[in-house]
Amino acid sequence: MENRREVTFVPAGRVRLFLQGEPEKVVEAPGGTALVVRWLDGTPADRRFRVQTSELAWADKEGIAAERASWEGRGFQVRLEQLGQVYGIAGKILDNRKVLVLLEPALTSAEATARQTELVRSFGTRTTLAEEVRTAARVRLRLDMADGTPLGSSEGPIRAETPGGEGFEVRSVEFAVGYPNHGFETREYRGGLAFSADASGTIAVVNLVTLEDLLRGLVPSEIFAAAPAEALKAQAVTARGEVLAKVGTRHLADPYLLCSEQHCAVYRGRTGETPTTNAAVEATRGLALFSTEGRLVDSVYSAVCGGHTEDNEVVWGGVPDPSLRGRPDVLEPVPGMPDPRRAPDRFLAFDLPAACRRGRFAQPTKYRWEKRFTAQQLDALVEPLGVGSVRHLQPLERGASGRVRLLLVSGTRGATELRGELTIRRQFGMLNSALFTVTEDRDGRGNPVAFLFRGGGWGHGVGLCQTGAIGRAESGQDYRAILRHYFNGAEVVHIYE
Repeated sequence: MENRREVTFVPAGRVRLFLQGEPEKVVEAPGGTALVVRWLDGTPADRRFRVQTSELAWADKEGIAAERASWEGRGFQVRLEQLGQVYGIAGKILDNRKVLVLLEPALTSAEATARQTELVRSFGTRTTLAEEVRTAARVRLRLDMADGTPLGSSEGPIRAETPGGEGFEVRSVEFAVGYPNHGFETREYRGGLAFSADASGTIAVVNLVTLEDLLRGLVPSEIFAAAPAEALKAQAVTARGEVLAKVGTRHLADPYLLCSEQHCAVYRGRTGETPTTNAAVEATRGLALFSTEGRLVDSVYSAVCGGHTEDNEVVWGGVPDPSLRGRPDVLEPVPGMPDPRRAPDRFLAFDLPAACRRGRFAQPTKYRWEKRFTAQQLDALVEPLGVGSVRHLQPLERGASGRVRLLLVSGTRGATELRGELTIRRQFGMLNSALFTVTEDRDGRGNPVAFLFRGGGWGHGVGLCQTGAIGRAESGQDYRAILRHYFNGAEVVHIYE
């Protein structure tokens, strides 16, 4: 939770709270006591932003050099920053180092956003922003009983713990920010809580929780809890590896390691837990995927691959990852299957017995879909590109699954290329996936009237296909076999108890 000036919470057992000051004050209260943390005053962080053109694997020296040279050739000064670290657990190497390619100088938020718009118009490149905190945010807080009785003030963050491990109820937790299902709800959490300063100098509420307990509240938000046990185990192992790969590479300017939204992973605490997913987390405790070279796999996943998974570099750039190779999502070879890269229209129309098409959780409208835009609607979507009215959309490069990697957008005032799976999807109102063909309807004079996208899949398609994992489990595969398929022979390894 962020941007709050008042937060109500209830410990499920006896609580101990630590308030900063000289000296530090410790407050205790019985379980079931409704408590309120109130904002007294605060100052926002002094932040600057650099435009980030790409995020590449630390080992991708050639790709980093090429990206740098590309932007320097356009007249920009480039800065490289390393994120993440390499460390060992039980003799296994965990390496989540990445390199950010940033454009100098550091700018204000408004200036950085303006520069992003300029880069879209000039180069058809969508970018993100990397944040730099020059002066940290500060906050002063007060702890009260729910009836207003003061318990003490704090010159900084307040930390709350239940020594017996009972956890907390937190009221009015905001979720799905920016999505149609946005709302607030009361949630229960394992572990402890920290009430700290967010970037704007108001209250951020952070759940202090172990990795295994995090997974208990995360896995059921990512897959159907009623799915077969082997699919749930595959999801648990995959989610554990992805968390390990993300920690230390995101939210570096925030008082938390991971957010609880789709940017990192949807997490609802104990409220989201179910018996089946808890059993899957416990059954796979301490297990993660490692490549044949002995390195942690960045075990990413998406909802529906559409019959064929994708290569990692097609979606995110960088060097090919041997564990993230695109392959047909079928249980056995299919004679006559069209090549989705060379004949995407035939592949999308082919009656493929894909794992993500089978089973009780298969979703036909996500496996295959259509989206139609009038010429006027499409012109409005691409207006930032400055190409005028769109005359033609031409895929120039596709990945192994047929997902478009490079798209030429031609208009009445010029043309530009869109590169990258997510860039392309976002440009057209967040398409379900980049696995699509485009049919152009024209009037008698040859002018476009409408553009019809016919596509397959829901998400980027790299790594685990969640619906496919369910289909495989229902066909008798165990979680190790499921993971071995989607991560190209990678094996499950026990890294901690």
